[in-house]
This record gives sequence, C-alpha cells and structure tokens, in this order.
Amino acid sequence: MSELDNFKRYTVTSALPYANGPLHIGHLAGAYIPADIFVRHMRLRGKDVVWVCGSDEHGAAITIRAKKEGITPQQIIDKYHEQIKESFEQFGIAFDIYHRTSSPIHHDLSQEFFLNLYEKGEFLEKESEQYYDEEYDQFLADRYIIGTCPNCGSDGAYGDQCEKCGTSLNPTDLINPKSTLSGKAPVLRTTKHWYLPLDKYQPWLEEWLLEGKKNKWKPNVYGQCSSWLKAGLQPRSMTRDLDWGIDVPLAEAKGKKLYVWLDAPIGYISATKQWALDNGTDWQKYWKRQENEEDNSCLIHFIGKDNIVFHCITFPSILHAHGEYILPENVPANEFLNLEGDKLSTSRNHAVWLHEYLEEFPGKQDELRYVLTSILPETSDSEFTWKDYQARVNNELVAILGNFVNRVMILMHKYYEGKVEGSAELRDKDLYDQIGKAYHAIGEDIENYKFRQGLSELMDVARLGNKYLTDKEPWKTFKTDSEATREVLQNCLHIIGHLGVLSQPFLPTASKKIFAMLNLSSEVFMYDQEVRFQDGHQLNKAELLFEKVEDAVIERQLEKLSKAKEVAVVPVEAAPAKENVNYDQFSAMDIRVGTILAAEKVAKTKKLLKLTIDTGIDTRTVVSGIAEYFEPEAIVGQQVSILVNLEPREIKGILSKGMILMSENPEGKLIFVTPAENAANGSVIR
Repeated sequence: MSELDNFKRYTVTSALPYANGPLHIGHLAGAYIPADIFVRHMRLRGKDVVWVCGSDEHGAAITIRAKKEGITPQQIIDKYHEQIKESFEQFGIAFDIYHRTSSPIHHDLSQEFFLNLYEKGEFLEKESEQYYDEEYDQFLADRYIIGTCPNCGSDGAYGDQCEKCGTSLNPTDLINPKSTLSGKAPVLRTTKHWYLPLDKYQPWLEEWLLEGKKNKWKPNVYGQCSSWLKAGLQPRSMTRDLDWGIDVPLAEAKGKKLYVWLDAPIGYISATKQWALDNGTDWQKYWKRQENEEDNSCLIHFIGKDNIVFHCITFPSILHAHGEYILPENVPANEFLNLEGDKLSTSRNHAVWLHEYLEEFPGKQDELRYVLTSILPETSDSEFTWKDYQARVNNELVAILGNFVNRVMILMHKYYEGKVEGSAELRDKDLYDQIGKAYHAIGEDIENYKFRQGLSELMDVARLGNKYLTDKEPWKTFKTDSEATREVLQNCLHIIGHLGVLSQPFLPTASKKIFAMLNLSSEVFMYDQEVRFQDGHQLNKAELLFEKVEDAVIERQLEKLSKAKEVAVVPVEAAPAKENVNYDQFSAMDIRVGTILAAEKVAKTKKLLKLTIDTGIDTRTVVSGIAEYFEPEAIVGQQVSILVNLEPREIKGILSKGMILMSENPEGKLIFVTPAENAANGSVIR
C-alpha cells in the first residue's frame, strides 16, 4: 500500500509531555490523536507496532513550576504524571506503555548513552561563559532565561528556542535577557560543559536528511530542517548546571545534570525496554540496527512543530554518533492549534483542558476526536472554536453518520423485528466497489499522514449510505415488495458494518457501538475480515450514536473561557524592578517622539514589520516584532516613542536603527507607548 510495507515492525513515539501541568487540546492535535489513528490503523492491518510515550520529568519547566507552587520537583512530577496518564486512558489513547523519565531504567540508559559518546571522544569539552543569577546564586538553564527573539522580534523567547517562530537559540542570542527566577538581568560566568558537535555531523545530516528525506517528509518539517542546516549548525551543550535531573556520570562533573534534550528522547527507548520487560519480548528489535537491514524497525516520531529541531537534528545526531540505533523514517510534525481567535496559553488559562472536558462531556470522547481530527494543523496552524465544535457534531456526526445508522436500524426493527434473512454479503455491486475504493483511499491517507482527508473519506461512506437509502425509499416499497425493501435495508446493514470497521482508527467508541447494535461479537474487526450476517441473525436495538450539542452547552464553555481570561489577568504581578541606574546612565538614553511613515511585513517572517519612522532628526528604519498585533497599513501615521541611540542591529538582512517602546495590555497584546497629545516629531521624552 505504501513505503511502510517495506518494514516488518514499527516503533511509534509521541512527544513526551512535560509533567508540569495538564493536557489541553493543542497537545492532542499535535502529537497524540494523529499517532493514535496511525497506530490503530496499522494494527488493523495486522502489523507489529509498539507505541510508546511517557512523562518528561527533568525539564527546567518542572523546577520553575515547583518554585512557583512552593513544593518539590518530585511532588510536581508525581502529581501531573498521574493526571496526564489518567487523562490519556480516559480519552482512549492506546499507548502500549506510558512511562516516565524519573524511572531507574531511564536514568541508567541515559547515562549509558552519555558514556558511549564520551568514550568515543564525540563530545567537545570546553569552558564557556553562561548566564548566572546572582540573587539566586545559580547558573541558569535555557528555560530560566527569557528575552527578545533575534529572529522574529517577539518577547518571551526562551534561551533554547523561540516558541512563536520556532527558531533554535542559545541563551546568548537573546536580546535583553533576564532571569525567570529573579527577573533581573543575568551575568556571565565561566563553567565547563560537554558539547555535541552538531557542526561535525552537518555533512552527514545534509545527506541523510536534505537528500534522503526530500519529498518524503511533510513540507513544514523539511522546510524547518533545511533552514537550520543552511544557517549552519553549532555545537550544543549536553550538560547543565542544575540541581534537578540525571547526574552526568563523570567524577569531574559533580553537580552537573544531563541536558533534558539528551535524556528526553532516550525516554522513548527506555519506555520500550520497560514494555519489553513487562511483556517478555526483545526491545532491541524495535530500536537497534539488525544484521539484515531488511529486519530493521520503522521509527516514526509524532510531535508538534516546536520539537522539530530536537527530533530531526539533535536526536538523530545522537543516535548516529552512538552507531547501534535506527534513525527515524519520518517525523510527521503538526503545526499549532489556536483557540477562539487567540493562541492557546497555559499562563493565561486560555485553553480547553482535557481533564475538564472529560468531566464536563462524559462519554463524548469521539466527538472531540472527530472535531480535532477534522481541523488538525497538519501543514499550517488551525483553529478550534466551540461554535465549530457544535456545528461539526450536529451537522456531520449526528446528521450524517448517526442519522444513517439510526434510520436503518429503526426500519429493520419496524419491518422485520431486527432479523436478517438470507443475505450474508453486500449484493449491490456499485456499493461494493465504492466501499472497496474507500478502504484503499483511507489507508493511503493515513499512511501518508493525511488524517483530515482520511476522516473526510470515512464520512463520504456515510454520505453514500444516506444517498442510497434516500434514492431507494424502502419505506415506500415495503407493502408492495417486502423482499426488495429487505434487500435495500440489508445492503445498508453492510454499509453500517463497513463504517464500523473504517471508523475504528478515528472513532473507536462509536465503532464499538456500531458493532454492538449489529450484534457482531468482535469488538475489533481487522481490515481483511468480512462483514457478514448469517441467515436469522438478530440485531440489537437501535441506539443513538451521537447526540446534538445544545446552544446552552456552548455558551457555558465560551463564558468559562471568558471568565478564565478575566481571572488570569488579576493575579499577574508586575515584573520585579531592574537594578538601579544612576542619573547619567538614564540620561544617556535618547527617547524621542516619532511618526510611522511606512510599514511593511518582513519577507519570510510572521512577526516582523519594517517601519520607516520620522524621528524629527532623521528618517530611519526600525524592525519591530509587532506584526501579529497590527496590520501595516493601519499604523501608518501612528506616533510612537522611539529609542534613537540604540546600537544598530541587523535583523533578517535589514539594519534596524532604534527601538519603539511598547507595553502589554491585560490580555498580553502589545500597545504603543505614545504621548497623551500630539507632539512634534523629535520631541525628547524625559
């Protein structure tokens, strides 16, 4: 059916969620629902698949959360690991194992990996200056440092990555960095670490990735990888000065921990080892290179776009340097899911939390699976709205799929007391051929990671059934030709049976309900199983597959989001004051009133605007990361406050001379800092 058929077994991973908070629908749409559909589909084809995941429990985000809540990192990971695990189970995500990186088996394997590379001489040992928080007396991990992204100009970028534009960063790349602990500007101090020489692996990566994966990987994934490689890779530290994490297994590295992006992806392997121990099988056949290359497993990583660099460049480089492990065949990363016209934000509580959805919509797992699958951000960002959720459930699940099943079941019980006679197979050749094409199309869609299209093909089978039933009008022929009516309805039963089979990857709960109504004993139908009804087969009573979502339900969810946003802005504290400056230092800053004369978007960026500003002393260019908040044509003529004596900086090939001053409103959106009344351009702001 596809290139995937060249493999004997499949190792599937989904991104390890941080155990520092609950899951939301953005997580589901990124790495879990797509993987769940894929794995269920491959198993229905009889393939040998292991699907692993687990909690990432060593990131700096864990310790940051622990400090905020005044408890230990261990308490944080125990709390959220259990909550996340339970949410996955209730939602029906069918991992073979949901593990955790705090386990001894994971610590041992991560240290083994480090020592393997260390003993081969792969690491660069070097001293460097890294940021240090003098108030907290500690070196700062990447996620303890935030600042302005040098690529897109957005604030709040982390020391390892800007989550808005996806650029991989080093802490020293940030503009105006500050510590998330004290809120103050960190200082640079010398420390020793072990670096993975990504620049050394660049020629190999270009051959393996740029040449080997071209036209095979999704364009959004391949494009990001190509961009990083063209920019040139640099060595990246694989150790950190931290008090939480996996110890670096060297006597000279006392007090240092492994970098989370060394240990986290190894969590996929340690989870597989634990699963294999629990099930009496060999984990190595799923991860290690086999003597006969045709026996290698097919490795596939399901992730969100913020993890592309680590899964496509960093982790493959680690596996390549180790030498014994297979490399990913594909990394079908999804883009971001937005919510009600805004970005999902955990800090602002602007999210639909999975555990809350499960409580408030009991038994409605498939409804959420359906809606999220239909809007998956497969190659670009997409948006979830509650009104769209309601429309898709009511107008598609209820009105198309549910309606067809319900009509047929009710008519079978009304006319024939739910008893099948004679027909063990679908007797309409045209229907038979069209359903056969649907099996092929849906299989190809799933194996090419086009899950939205596959779901649409599934619904087309339900539409086919509705059209057939409507065209044949069996309710009109029952009194004059009961056998013709029976044949039509029993053909429809076969369509329902095939809907049950085809919906298993997408709507597992609904498929079980279909099989139960049809009184088919198996809860799982492999694709090569025939849907057959023996003479005299008794159907079970008709039940609704789905129920309409009422307006009041949607209004409650919208009101809840609105209230969450209001609550979120109340406890936000102003950032701590920076260190005192003397009068001379302040007076050295030359802030003027200026007017924007022209504005245009910077090519190949989402956040940057190129502004032409009349400062009263000259006309100059400033690059500003405000494109997501303002349309260029709308701000021409806007008066701004501009720091005119800031050292010029080249951003995306444009020399930016100055910085406009902005502030945030309670919702986190940028607003201009302007004079209360129109002032002359060039007026000094004192």
